[in-house]
Amino acid sequence: MHPVLFKIGPLEIRFYGLMYLLAILLSIYLVTKDAQRKGIPLTKDDIINLVFVAVLAGLIGARAYYVIFNWEYYGANLKEIPAIWRGGLASHGGFIAGCIAVLIALRRYKIPVLKFGDTVVPLVILGEAFVRFGNFMNGEAHGMPTNLPWGIVFPRGSPAGDEFPNIPVHPTMLYQLFYNLAVFLIVWFGLRTRHFRDGFIIAVTVILYSIGRFFIEGLRADSLYIGGLRTAQVMSILLTLAMGYLIIAKQLWRRGR
Repeated sequence: MHPVLFKIGPLEIRFYGLMYLLAILLSIYLVTKDAQRKGIPLTKDDIINLVFVAVLAGLIGARAYYVIFNWEYYGANLKEIPAIWRGGLASHGGFIAGCIAVLIALRRYKIPVLKFGDTVVPLVILGEAFVRFGNFMNGEAHGMPTNLPWGIVFPRGSPAGDEFPNIPVHPTMLYQLFYNLAVFLIVWFGLRTRHFRDGFIIAVTVILYSIGRFFIEGLRADSLYIGGLRTAQVMSILLTLAMGYLIIAKQLWRRGR
């Protein structure tokens, strides 16, 4: 368990960055295939541009979200703010910023937002699963101490190992990894090709993700807080309520397309 995959002179290839790269490449491939199936008039170059916009905005939003809720540290260590290779990205901030960026970009292509979103949002969940493996190799996004047989003792020098030296903790990053994979498989292979109204896949994906994230977040030792509440749990509740309202109010489960 080590954050660095290999070194070439001063150049370090880290698992965290590699997971982002793999997620981006797989997303481009799957978005291209699904856009063709739906008849969405986007070229491969268009899709690459949209994915690049989403990833760039997502990284900025995820880092900004994390920094804002850790301002006591980053306000005194401004040089650390750009150091995303050390971790410190909040998925909810990245999701919100990425969605806003794609919404703006889609206006140029005159593509139905919900139809395209039904393809992209499940891939965001898959992408986070890749990144959680990078969290595992960094020893971050970790849980509280546990006596369960699958608890993991992280090495010193990692955030989890330094906070809980020689103590097994919940591998919450792996919980999230496997949960995200399950959500993706259910949505991508079980629901995506059925004829629901545009937006249904977005809503179901966000609800399933939020439910799992709420419970997993309760086991984490490094949560962000707002007013004594875990911000990820608050966001999970708000997103679940918002998506549930959309499903009911817009009757998104009915046949569409």
